[in-house]
Amino acid sequence: MLAAVLDALLEPALLLDANGRVAVANGAAQERLGVWVVGRSYVSVLRQPSLLAPVEDAFAEGTPGRARFTHSSGEVETLYEVRVSPLPARSGQRQVLLVFRDVSELRAGESMRRDFVANVSHELKTPLTAILGFIETLQGPARDDPKGQARFLSLMALEASRMNRLVSDLLSLSRLEGQSRRRPTDRLDLIVVLGEAIDPIRPGAEAEGVTFDLHGPDAAPAPGDRDQLIQVFANLLENAIKYGARPGTVEIVVDRIAREPVIRGPAWRIAVSDQGPGIAPEHIPRLTERFYRVDTGRSRATGGTGLGLAIVKHIVNRHRGRLRIESEPGQGTRVTVTLPAEIRPTDPLS
Repeated sequence: MLAAVLDALLEPALLLDANGRVAVANGAAQERLGVWVVGRSYVSVLRQPSLLAPVEDAFAEGTPGRARFTHSSGEVETLYEVRVSPLPARSGQRQVLLVFRDVSELRAGESMRRDFVANVSHELKTPLTAILGFIETLQGPARDDPKGQARFLSLMALEASRMNRLVSDLLSLSRLEGQSRRRPTDRLDLIVVLGEAIDPIRPGAEAEGVTFDLHGPDAAPAPGDRDQLIQVFANLLENAIKYGARPGTVEIVVDRIAREPVIRGPAWRIAVSDQGPGIAPEHIPRLTERFYRVDTGRSRATGGTGLGLAIVKHIVNRHRGRLRIESEPGQGTRVTVTLPAEIRPTDPLS
C-alpha cells in the first residue's frame, strides 16, 4: 500500500528500511536517480554529507529534517530540497522517508535573469553606439552626401541585423535553459536530421568552395527534439565553413557506440571536422562560454554572436549527451556530439 502511495507522487521518494537500505523507490525516483538504488544502502545512494547527517539523526533520534541534495546526470545538475521524515517504529524497527523537491528552476530562473540583463547590456552597447554615431554623421557632415548616406545606411543595417541576431540567440538560450531538465522523447532519425541541416547551407558552402562529405549508416534512430538538433548540426557546419579551409571539405562521420560510459547506454557519435588553421589549446575549454570568441574581429565580421556553441552545449545537455571539441594549430578542428541512441537487443546491459 505504501509503495502504491509513493508511486502516485510526482516528486522522487525513497523509503529506507531499518537497515538503512532503499526498500522502495517510486517511479519518479527511479527515473531521476536510477533503478539501481533499490536495495542499496542510503550511504552509497546519497553520498553527500549535508543529506547523510539528517538521515542519521532520523534513524537515531527520530527527528525530522531538511537538506539540499545535488544530482548530476551528464553535465546537467539538479538541485533538490529533501524532506527527511522518520516513520513510527515497529518493534524498534524505524524507517525513514525521503521526499525530493526539484528547486533547480527557481535557482536557475534568478541566475538567468541576471545573466540576461548583463549580457544584453554588454553586447548591445557596441552596435548601439555605432548606430548613434552613424545617425549623427547623417545629420551633420553627410547630410548632403548621397554616397556617404548610402554607405552609412548600409553599415547601420548591418549593425541592426547583428542586434537582431543577438536578441534572437539570447531568447533561444533563455528558452533552452528553461527546458534543460525536460528530456526530449520524440523518435527521429539523426541521418535525416543531418540532411535537413545540410541542405539549406550547401549552396552557400559550395559558393565558398566548401563541400560536405557524410559517412554513416542508412539510419540512426534516437530520441530527440528535431528542431533543436537541426540547430546544433547547422551551427557546427556553419562554423566549419566560416573557420575551415577554403576551398576545403567538411567531413561528417556518424557511428554507433554499443555502450557509452557517461551516457550509460548506447549512443550515436556525430563528428564534424574541418581543415582550417585550428585553435590554440588555451581557448578550447572556454569555447562554449557565452560571448567567448577566439578572434573577436573575425567572428563579428562573419556575423557571429558568440552564442552559437553555448546554445549547442545547452541543447546537447538537454538531450543528456556530450560535446567535445578537439583542435591543434595547423591541424583543423573536430567537434563531436554524442547522443543517446535507441536500445537494441544486442546492446550490453548498463
